[in-house]
Amino acid sequence: MNAMEASNLALFWAGVLSFSILVYVVLDGFDLGVGILFGTTSSEDYRSGMMGAIAPYWDGNETWLVVVGAGLYAAFPKVYAVFLGAFYLPVLLLLFGLIFRGVAFEFRYRSHAMRPAWDLGFSLGSTLVAFVQGAAIGAMMRGIPVVDGQYAGNAMGWLHPFAILTGAGLVFGYALLGAGWLALKTEGDLRSWALARIPWLAAGVLLILGMAFVTTLDDNAFARNELAKVNRHWLFPAFGVLALVCAAVFAFLKRDALPFVCTVLFFIAAYLTLGFMYWPFMIPYTITVTDAAAPDASLEFLYYGALVVLPIILIYTIGVYWLFRGKVRSN
Repeated sequence: MNAMEASNLALFWAGVLSFSILVYVVLDGFDLGVGILFGTTSSEDYRSGMMGAIAPYWDGNETWLVVVGAGLYAAFPKVYAVFLGAFYLPVLLLLFGLIFRGVAFEFRYRSHAMRPAWDLGFSLGSTLVAFVQGAAIGAMMRGIPVVDGQYAGNAMGWLHPFAILTGAGLVFGYALLGAGWLALKTEGDLRSWALARIPWLAAGVLLILGMAFVTTLDDNAFARNELAKVNRHWLFPAFGVLALVCAAVFAFLKRDALPFVCTVLFFIAAYLTLGFMYWPFMIPYTITVTDAAAPDASLEFLYYGALVVLPIILIYTIGVYWLFRGKVRSN
């Protein structure tokens, strides 16, 4: 089967999931990035400023992760089953990190004696979530063994040097998004602190991407079958590298918004690169959109629900960002 055989409803839901994943990565990416940066400073003023910069947004951002999980379960149940089988431990770690950082976010203001513990939990939880997301992406890129629609590997099959590097790369990438967001939303010393870190984080992302590429050279099938596709779509990776360089340059020039915008463009370029590399596979290189889609009757039922729910979520998200636009003013 190929993607051309997929029904319009299956393609619609593939588009919804693709859009939701991208929105989640950008929105929750910056607040996870702020959490990662949170652990790199001991200044209570900086930490309070970081919390204030993400407080109105962080829980709403995670709504898009719920959309992705629910949409995958309902519209592409085969992918949902294989993904959970392959990434049972990373999913548990992700949920643990999300829960712990959420609890830490609220409790750090309620207990001064326990604040160091909650601060550590907030930072480690953010880093853990970013790492397991990146590692899962790396493992998916290498391919997941599937037999008769079931995951055929072991519980630790996702661990590989390439996946570890992609996990570390996403930690640096989210931290870069977070630094750009802090430059955009804060003033004074915290803004300067964030701007000073953007060039180093951008360089770290480029270095880790280069190391990840080198690790693929010992896997001939991976390099031959998939990296060759990048050569036919070189524009997106080139644009992504240019966006990272521009983020560093604009940070050096002390621009508030442009480093964040350039980092978002980098993530969009990386996302489009992956999309062109792996389409029409949802589980590389065994399950396509056509193979994974639920029956059209189910997709049609879900379609009418999506016409109501998705606009509400989108309007809510836009409304929150519009309501809390501008700089966070310090007291």
